[in-house]
Amino acid sequence: MRIPNKMIEYGHGGDIYGSHGKKVIDFSANINPLGMPQRAKDAILENIESYCAYPDPFCRELKQAIGSFEKVEERCIVCGNGAADLIYRIVLGLKPQKALLLAPTFSEYEAALISCGCEPEYFLLKEENGFRVKAEIADRITSDIDMVFICNPNNPTGAAAEREVIETIARKCDDCGAVLVLDECFMDFLAETHEYSLKDALHEYKRTVILKAFTKIFAMAGIRLGYLLCADEKICAAVTMAGQPWSVSTVASKCGIAALSDPFHIRKTKEYIKTQRAYLTEEMKKCGIKCFDGKANYILLKTNRDFGKRMRKYGILVRSCENYRGLSEEFFRIAVKTKQENEYFIESIHKEYRLSWQNP
Repeated sequence: MRIPNKMIEYGHGGDIYGSHGKKVIDFSANINPLGMPQRAKDAILENIESYCAYPDPFCRELKQAIGSFEKVEERCIVCGNGAADLIYRIVLGLKPQKALLLAPTFSEYEAALISCGCEPEYFLLKEENGFRVKAEIADRITSDIDMVFICNPNNPTGAAAEREVIETIARKCDDCGAVLVLDECFMDFLAETHEYSLKDALHEYKRTVILKAFTKIFAMAGIRLGYLLCADEKICAAVTMAGQPWSVSTVASKCGIAALSDPFHIRKTKEYIKTQRAYLTEEMKKCGIKCFDGKANYILLKTNRDFGKRMRKYGILVRSCENYRGLSEEFFRIAVKTKQENEYFIESIHKEYRLSWQNP
């Protein structure tokens, strides 16, 4: 067994732990700026006496809550330690030999596939088309493709593929025997979810697996909780068997159940993100920064390659996208934060670049 002789690099946003005690505003992690629902916070303390026992390995109560929330049967649900955990378990359980990925997209799809000996192929999205997913990707799905990953809305571009496009891809996967892993972790931020999600067509596209997580919409990144939806019981069983029996802690389960019981949190979030995203986009464009159209709670932008370094002077962390396949060091992703933080971000841009113009 070969052991790496160097430290593994962390390639995501949200690494606030290397700030050496300095106060930072983290625009690199695309978490709900409204935070965790109060009901979820209360559930942590209210259930503290139950944490000494092993968690329910079948997540019975949690599945019941998810089934009611998503309007799907409990047998179609598999829970896990965040969406990333489920991505690895999908690959480990189904063992694809050949897979198709978008580029750019979330890097853990590629990492999971490679870890299981699967070398993926890539469908390059075009900057001139706003990195949008089109139905033409279905032409690349052939009988030798075992698995296809589509992130909708895509990360880091924020672009959402219309439902008819996703249906074309799902039908082609069914015809070719491929499993379509449809990552909808950011879907609940969209005002028009029904125009993009394939959730209500699970029984029509049985080889489609939909990924969801509490990480983003419920701001539970540190608690780790995710789930998948799939109408094929064999796929669900394979993914379940690929994980350890207690992948979902009791505290995560209780928090998840409580979060799903709040009927206003998602509704309030959708309106907030829509308004603040428009504000950030408009103000950045005034500063000459190229912003790509999207629907999620983050914005892909293209600007000077030293943008991240400049923002750190103001205590602001942004997500460099140079490690995304298909992007370069000129691309960055920022999250939509609180109104006060968003205004400070724009003020910092104005201040920094005004100083640059004055002192070339």
